[in-house]
Amino acid sequence: MPDTVLDIEQLCVDKGLRLTDQRKVIAKVLSEADDHPDVEEVCARAKKIDEGISIATVYRTVRLFEEAGILERHDFRDGRSRYEPVSDEHHDHLINVENGEVIEFHNEQIERLQKMVAEELGFKLVDHRLELYGVPLKKN
Repeated sequence: MPDTVLDIEQLCVDKGLRLTDQRKVIAKVLSEADDHPDVEEVCARAKKIDEGISIATVYRTVRLFEEAGILERHDFRDGRSRYEPVSDEHHDHLINVENGEVIEFHNEQIERLQKMVAEELGFKLVDHRLELYGVPLKKN
């Protein structure tokens, strides 16, 4: 959803994480991703830059970035954890169950409705995550 490529390497520096050359490659791959890759996809993309990167290194690095609040993990019910950079811009996800495509969107009506529901139940909404699952409408 955000138009700018996030610089995960800079976020790591800002948070005081030590960046090895392989972590830099993984950070670059994640920064440039326009989808929500899983660890295997991140590893395949990273290996195109550095053949020496192992899947174990990618798993450890992704977990480190997630624990540092740099990456957000999603489970879109396809059996894979998928990742995207944490963003200041809130968005929700629509998942095409036929092909796994993830569409990011923001809808003010949904945002207002969620706050209203929380308030009606006696809560102040502090966070939420919305995932919609669907199939494309068939055009006649």
